[in-house]
Amino acid sequence: MASLERTDTKNDYTDIDVAPTLPNTGARPPIDYSSPKALITSTWNRFTSLWTRRFVLSLIAGQVVSLCITATNVTTTELVTRNWALPTTQTFFLYFSLFVIYTPYTMYQYGFKGWGKMVLRDGWKYIILAACDVEGNFLVVKAYQYTSLLSCMLLDAWAIPVCLFFSWIYMRPKYRWTQILGVVVCVGGLGMLVGSDDLTDKNYPAVSVVRGDIFMIVGASLYGFTNATEEFFVRRSPLYEVVGQLGMWGTIINGIQAACLEHKGMKTATWSGANIGFLIAYTAAMIVLYTVAPLLYRLASSAYYNLSLLSSDFYGLLFGLFLFHYKPYWLYFPAFSVVILGLIIYFWSATPEEQGKLDPQAPKYVHRRGDREPEAADVDVTDTRRNSISKV
Repeated sequence: MASLERTDTKNDYTDIDVAPTLPNTGARPPIDYSSPKALITSTWNRFTSLWTRRFVLSLIAGQVVSLCITATNVTTTELVTRNWALPTTQTFFLYFSLFVIYTPYTMYQYGFKGWGKMVLRDGWKYIILAACDVEGNFLVVKAYQYTSLLSCMLLDAWAIPVCLFFSWIYMRPKYRWTQILGVVVCVGGLGMLVGSDDLTDKNYPAVSVVRGDIFMIVGASLYGFTNATEEFFVRRSPLYEVVGQLGMWGTIINGIQAACLEHKGMKTATWSGANIGFLIAYTAAMIVLYTVAPLLYRLASSAYYNLSLLSSDFYGLLFGLFLFHYKPYWLYFPAFSVVILGLIIYFWSATPEEQGKLDPQAPKYVHRRGDREPEAADVDVTDTRRNSISKV
């Protein structure tokens, strides 16, 4: 029994009740260039091979998080226009909600003692994850206050190469040339969306371009790092453990920062019923995003998550049509189509299964609820049999 305490490796069971491992669909069918007919047939076979259950779920989940990002942008804009500009305080409710939702379930699965062991042994890595996530959110919001909207939109895409780099560091995926092409096509779609915003005069002047651009680059870098790091964690650990720890440490770090930087703003901000409603809507959208994003990391990758977010500006147009009576510009629709095309090209040659090993397991030093301890059970049976023999 002493061997159970010697390391903090993982148990041999997967996180079935959160996100089951989907079967490997294998490599893509090859393209046959021997004749025009063979080329057309093989290309069609390749295209149909894309539409597996896992890829379709990835595509849908990517657009769900993109919609969530759009909802948070709209609610944040409404809060600012109604004299409520407290970005750190705003995200505090998010982290606290994640903590309240996922940490009790982690305690239920691991037991309070097991949860405490996990915090003591693995808490340091979640502290780093939460700190980078909190500061990434803070710096990106601050960047919008200093530099122009178009500059923010373009520099925010810096998170994509950063995420690809750290994903390669953690999981060593073999990037195909079609994946790089998919990234280029998606960024091209972003450029069309940015051009649409410029042509429709949605840009605003910069207060301090250099400061704002630096904030955005650093914030986007932290985004890319946290996305890749969280993907690495949720591929190896239960989702409720990772998100619960992110929420717990994020609440602490975010709360301290809000108390230090925004304690005066809390007194002067307008705490009206409408603003509280927008806060609830913002927090709900972020909870959905922070829950769906890890599932998307498992289904596809964190890089695919970042590419999916590039379509959020199109959904912003849809929100604007109904809420602010925007007039749609024709370039938005082909731009959205280009982003979706890039998401399809990304997995033209590669498969979602190739992006990293998916083996979520609880720590070995933790006995999850309902698990049987085979060694102890075997000893009890053996002792019973020996006692019976000795009596005979």
